[in-house]
Amino acid sequence: MKYLVAILGLLVVFGLAFLASNNRKQIKYKPIIIMVVIQLLLSALLLNTKFGFVIINGIASVFEKLLAYAGEGIQFVFGGIANDGQSPFFLNVLLPIVFISVLIGIFQHFGILPFIMKWIGFLLSKINGMGKLESYNAVASAIVGQSEVFITIKKQLGKLPPNRLYTLSASAMSTVSMSIVGAYMTMIEPKYVVTAIVINLFGGFIIASIINPYTVNDDEDILEVIEEEKQSFFEMLGEYILDGFKVAIIVGAMLLGFVALMAAINNVFDMMFGISFQQIIGYVFSPFAIIMGVPFAESVQAGGIMATKLVTNEFVAMMDLAKTASQFSERTLGIVSVFLVSFANFSSIGIVAGAVKGLNEKQGNVVARFGLKLLYGATLVSVLSAVIVSVIL
Repeated sequence: MKYLVAILGLLVVFGLAFLASNNRKQIKYKPIIIMVVIQLLLSALLLNTKFGFVIINGIASVFEKLLAYAGEGIQFVFGGIANDGQSPFFLNVLLPIVFISVLIGIFQHFGILPFIMKWIGFLLSKINGMGKLESYNAVASAIVGQSEVFITIKKQLGKLPPNRLYTLSASAMSTVSMSIVGAYMTMIEPKYVVTAIVINLFGGFIIASIINPYTVNDDEDILEVIEEEKQSFFEMLGEYILDGFKVAIIVGAMLLGFVALMAAINNVFDMMFGISFQQIIGYVFSPFAIIMGVPFAESVQAGGIMATKLVTNEFVAMMDLAKTASQFSERTLGIVSVFLVSFANFSSIGIVAGAVKGLNEKQGNVVARFGLKLLYGATLVSVLSAVIVSVIL
C-alpha cells in the first residue's frame, strides 16, 4: 500500500510542478528519472543499511562533539544564567551556531570548502543536465548558506537571465546552511537531517527542471567564483564569530516573534471558533501529508506542523514536532522531519531577494517578482523528499 501512495505522491508533485512549468516542451525527462532513482538509492543507503548507519552515526558524533566544544564557550560566558536541570533553547540550540560558523570560516580560509564545492558541483552537473554554475550554487548553498552563496557568484549575477536566476534562488531556498545543522540535530533525529540534506540537493534540480526548464550552451556554462578577499587568520576568525552570533540572534528574534504570534492567533481562533488556527491549517495541509505517506489518523496534526513551517519557519515547526513526537508513529516522524529540513517558507523569499538585491538591485527585483513561484517550487522539493523517504521507511 505504501508504494501505491508513494507513486500517487510522486504523480501529484510532478503534476503540480508541470502545471507551473514555463516551457513544458523543453523538460528533459531522462535526468529527472535518473535523479529520482539516485534519491531512492541514497535514502535506502542512509536509512536502511549498516553502512548508512555508520555514516549517520559518524556525522552525528562529529556534531555532538562540536556542540560539546561550543558548550564550553557558552558555559564560560553564560554559566549560572539558567537553573540546574533547565535547558534554554537560545543557549543550547542557537549559540552553538557561533562555533560551527567559525569552523566553516577556517575551512573557507584554507581553501578546503571552495575546492569541495567546485568539484562536487562539477560532478552534479554531469547528472542533472544543468550548468556548472547551477550545480556549484546548490552545493555552496548547503555549506555557506542561502544568502552568503550569492556573494561567491556576484561577478555573474548581472549577466544571468531570469530562468537561471530562478534555479539559483530555488536551490538556495530548498537546502539548509551547514552552520545550523547542529541546531536541527538537537530537535529531530540526525539521520533524517542528513538524509534530507542529501536528497534535497537532487530534489531542487528535479523540480527546477520541470518548472523552469532550459538548456545552457557551452559558451554560457562558465563558472566564475569570487574568492574572498584574503584576510589574516585572526581577522577571519573575528568576522565569522560575529557572523555566527548575528545568525543566532536573528533566528532567536524570529522565533520569539513567530512563536508569540502563533500563540496569540491560536488563542483568538480558539475563543472565536473553538478550534486553533494550527488545527485549521492542519486540515488544509492534511491531503499533502497523506500523499507523503503519513497515516490518515495522523495527517491533520502532521499537516499543521507542515503548514507552521511554511507560514513561520522550520525552527518553530521542529519545536512543535519535538513537543508532539510521542503522538506520532516512527514512520510519520521520519516523513515530517525530512519535510521540515529546508528554508522553504515565506520569510526566505525576503532573505533571498534581499541578498541578491544587495549585490545587484535589478536582479534582486527580478527575484522578488517570482518570489511566490520560488516558494512554490521549494515547497514541492520538500514534499518530494518526504515522498521519497516514505518508500524507504
